[in-house]
Amino acid sequence: MKSVAPLIAVPTTSGTGSEVSVGFVIIMADGRKLTFASPLFVPKAAICDPELTLGLPTAMTAATGMDAITHCIEAFLTPTINPPADGVALDGLWRGWRHLPVAVKDGGDREARWQMMMCSTEGALSFIKGLGAVHAMSHAAGRIERLNLHHGTLNAVFLPAVLRFNAPECGEKYERLRQAIGLAPGADLAEAVSAMNDAIGLPSGLGEMGVEEQDIPELIAYAMKDLSAVTNPRSATEDDFEAMIRESF
Repeated sequence: MKSVAPLIAVPTTSGTGSEVSVGFVIIMADGRKLTFASPLFVPKAAICDPELTLGLPTAMTAATGMDAITHCIEAFLTPTINPPADGVALDGLWRGWRHLPVAVKDGGDREARWQMMMCSTEGALSFIKGLGAVHAMSHAAGRIERLNLHHGTLNAVFLPAVLRFNAPECGEKYERLRQAIGLAPGADLAEAVSAMNDAIGLPSGLGEMGVEEQDIPELIAYAMKDLSAVTNPRSATEDDFEAMIRESF
């Protein structure tokens, strides 16, 4: 395929960053989520108008917001060397972390909505570097047809366990994340994310979302094969994925 019809993207949530991404997802009638990726799919133009997100429900605001924040964090932590993308990721994280609770509390706050849309766009601009184990497991859990789980909510739930797993490989980068978030040196990033999830009303774990023990083997299998696992800063085995999934219950 040498070309596609010109795409113009008009995002109505602040999460996926599809307006600047090489990929998109189509949810099929049977619940399957199919991912397509190509440089040809990058929109020719994007209209990022935060006014279009003013009516977004509270739960969707929280879930899509954590999707954007996870993009910024995982993209920054990948071992791929791309300092400009790192800077974009940290700026997006700075904006999103401060303004997501405001947007959740008051969906009509235009400043918070503007900042969250910028966080979303910057997250997608930065994940050209790749993503990590959070997305590998979220993609796997998103395949459970009977549940049709929201991707951003899954990211939020998996993120604390992955931050703990990656800690041995990310010392200096974790300090930079703490600076962007506004935490004290040495503060627990995973605990900060869990506190954020609780503050904005997201589920406390996979069990609350309907995931069951019987789902774990399939989650491990798909996570191991997911492209995002390749750019996680610490290589994860099947046992590692199982431990992170169980920790996320």
